[in-house]
Amino acid sequence: MAGKTMKPNRAIVLAAGLGTRMRPHNGHVPKPLVQIGGKSLIDYSLDRLADAGIERVVVNVHHLADAVERHLASRKRPHIVISDERAELLGTGGGIAKALPQLGDAPFFLVNSDTVWLDGVKPNFVRLADAFDPATMDALLLLAPTTESIGYTGRGDFAMLPDGRLRRRAESEVVPFVYAGAAILSPALFAAAPAGAFPLTPLFDRAGAMDRLFGLRLEGLWMHVGTPEAVAAAEAALAAAH
Repeated sequence: MAGKTMKPNRAIVLAAGLGTRMRPHNGHVPKPLVQIGGKSLIDYSLDRLADAGIERVVVNVHHLADAVERHLASRKRPHIVISDERAELLGTGGGIAKALPQLGDAPFFLVNSDTVWLDGVKPNFVRLADAFDPATMDALLLLAPTTESIGYTGRGDFAMLPDGRLRRRAESEVVPFVYAGAAILSPALFAAAPAGAFPLTPLFDRAGAMDRLFGLRLEGLWMHVGTPEAVAAAEAALAAAH
């Protein structure tokens, strides 16, 4: 595709959230360290990023930050850089904006620390990197089909047009895709972003209004691990897959 450049080699993993729906875990175990099938949620993301050739990963921390930092200290790859948000929780957008100097001026992966999936034949991170075109995209979101995912009961986030462009769900609408918590973003997405704490959603909407927000359907099985009940469902799905 015209305009394509080198594949991303940096990423940010969002691990600063409060995880309030994950009780009883969240009083003493930060959500990124909740285990599924004997492995912490955040390690699923970091292992996949390492396998995809990502060399440097920024991890933002806030809630029970010391525990997250201790857990990450033993990792050899990818190289972990901590973005400390102990003083102020900055939200998904503000957390990434703070980390931009560590991410460089090229497109980078974004991954939520609580997203887990089983890949299909080709890893979804590789598929995202292959599909991202900085000439036409400010964001390429990995999307899971709502009807084929574990632990998700909502009405979806996006409809996808035939060329991959995304349209956000209207208030009373049901749409087929939910954001799976992984994406490739261009630093251009954060041009004129506000200072301090803010969510990513308005930046996605602005990119959509400029026809620069695209989606890629996840191949495999996505698991939304937001509650203790979802942990059990995800473990059952992993056990069945193995």
